[in-house]
Amino acid sequence: MAEPALDPRRTALLLFDMLKVYACDADGRVRPEAESQVAACRRMLDAVRALSVPVFYAIADHRPDGADWAVARTDTNADRFVDVAAARRLKPAAVRGSTGADVIDELAPREGDYLIRKHRWSAFLGTHLQLSLRTPGIDTICIAGGSTDVGVAATAYAARDHDFNVVVLRDGCRASRPEVDAFFMEHVFPRLGRVRTVDETIALLRAGHTGSRQ
Repeated sequence: MAEPALDPRRTALLLFDMLKVYACDADGRVRPEAESQVAACRRMLDAVRALSVPVFYAIADHRPDGADWAVARTDTNADRFVDVAAARRLKPAAVRGSTGADVIDELAPREGDYLIRKHRWSAFLGTHLQLSLRTPGIDTICIAGGSTDVGVAATAYAARDHDFNVVVLRDGCRASRPEVDAFFMEHVFPRLGRVRTVDETIALLRAGHTGSRQ
């Protein structure tokens, strides 16, 4: 049986934390390890814009003094062990108003796109994301970005619990290590929704666009 198509009228693209601080060097150029991910996201972005699919950007938005940073005690931060005293002093990488907190140029938002300024890993927590999806009747979210095991995972879990269909774009996501990315793509996300490449997802959207006109 053929896989059901994606209806562009009921689907949205969510680009998660595709920010300069995470993907670019000091001169604003995309770092080599992020090039394939950015290229995949650009293909997806171009395709959904052509199909009038709404585009959402989840953007980390933290105070420069770190006063709104998460206070939960953890064993590690970004793969580094930290002691309890140091954990609270860690400041966010994406600081409000800094160049690093801007979306990378290759994926820059356009007028009419949705900017979801978030303060925790999940793009749903304390934001207008759910309202902005439900109002126009969107029931499916295609998610790309990073980190796979952090914000993408937190948002995918939340989307599932809010009864949205989830499509995780395998080549549009990136984790700190390939084996971490592979684990989530192969063992975690298939339980939350579908895992597809950008090109596979574009094909499903185009099939849905054709079917909606018949």
